[in-house]
Amino acid sequence: MSIMSNIYTLKSFKFPMYSSSNYLFHFCFLLIISSTCLAQTNFHPKTFFLAVKQDPSTLQYITEIQQRTPLVPVKLAVHVGGENLWVDCKTGFKSSTYKPARCNSRQCTLARSTSCGDCKTKNKTRPGCNNNACYNIVSNPALNNTFYSGAEIAEDVLTIQSINGSNTGPESRGPVVTIPKFIFSCSPSFLTQKLGEDVKGMIGFGQQSPVSFVTQLASAFKFSRQFAICLSSSPQENGIIFIGHRPYLFAFGFDASQDLFYTPIIRASPEYYIQVSSIRVNAKTLPLNNTLLSLGGTRISTAVPYTELEPSIYRAVSKAFISEMPKNVKTVSPVAPFKTCFNSSFIGISPLRLGYNAPGIYFVLHNPNVFWTITGANSLLLVNQGVFCLAFVEGKKETGEAIVIGSYQMQNNLVEFDLARRRIGFTNSLFFRQTMCSDQFYTSIN
Repeated sequence: MSIMSNIYTLKSFKFPMYSSSNYLFHFCFLLIISSTCLAQTNFHPKTFFLAVKQDPSTLQYITEIQQRTPLVPVKLAVHVGGENLWVDCKTGFKSSTYKPARCNSRQCTLARSTSCGDCKTKNKTRPGCNNNACYNIVSNPALNNTFYSGAEIAEDVLTIQSINGSNTGPESRGPVVTIPKFIFSCSPSFLTQKLGEDVKGMIGFGQQSPVSFVTQLASAFKFSRQFAICLSSSPQENGIIFIGHRPYLFAFGFDASQDLFYTPIIRASPEYYIQVSSIRVNAKTLPLNNTLLSLGGTRISTAVPYTELEPSIYRAVSKAFISEMPKNVKTVSPVAPFKTCFNSSFIGISPLRLGYNAPGIYFVLHNPNVFWTITGANSLLLVNQGVFCLAFVEGKKETGEAIVIGSYQMQNNLVEFDLARRRIGFTNSLFFRQTMCSDQFYTSIN
């Protein structure tokens, strides 16, 4: 992790603190001002959506918003634990409605300003570099978890597509809604390094931030703070992020919310942590260090492509997985970043459309009867001709995290983040329902 200092003359500096009382104050504050500084419209939809697609070069999941005046499409990497929406304002940013947040303003408070001051430049002021402006911290997990402390807080126009009630056909899309003063942060261009091609920033859905994407929309349109992510397994097909109320409709009118089972969010943090109490491979419970599993919890991250397991946990899962594979399936040399790989000659396809025939991996959650099922579609990856690998990686012991669930294991599973009730819901693979995350009308209409 690295922290880049800003290039501004500071009038004040402070680090943001996280507490439930501070968060509630900020959220109520945002509710109070939302009618004047956010969505100025008589139309109040209860659900929005974003199309999301994997970038094949970085394995990040990318969405696109319309921002600025005139409106331009802006590609952003999805970060469920991110605290804000930030974009590169140094390269090609032009907008007649851009407005920097001034020192000690309401916007500075909401966006958790860490400093306030004037921009050190001989040139004219520009988006991201103004006088009497406030700044906050933004981060890029892909850039070795780099944090930058000089991101200018600002407002600008943003539009998003709504969902038209319970329609599942071509009429499923509702009107496009304009938010005239959406709060975001301006970063320098270097922070977009290691993001996908033409990706200009990140869109954060963190649970503790008053200016996360989901919180601003919920505040503006007065619905419960929740969103659900369904990631497609194909870089050619869109998945979807639902923001707001259910239902979550897929092909043939199937509402995925009816399959959700829940586990509590266990930490007050921008990121999302749940409790994994044990792991099973097929019917066998692995002999794991329960203290290790309970320390800090299990993080869910769209910024990590493959689930990371603490070394002792990885070894136990790998050993059990190999043991439960058919005897005619032989291990082969590892293919980085994976350590457990197999000759694919005798690995078949499940007749139930659940991916490759493989032992089931079960993350048992807070209750023995609540578990996340990982089938072959989310446990094995074809890395080259004739070789499959276990799509889990050995994490670094020094991170202090036992498990980080990555995006590959989330593919074609609908995951709901219910911030208001402090819980996360899982459907298990939509393949069980003979559908997938790309099988919906919202993001497939041209």
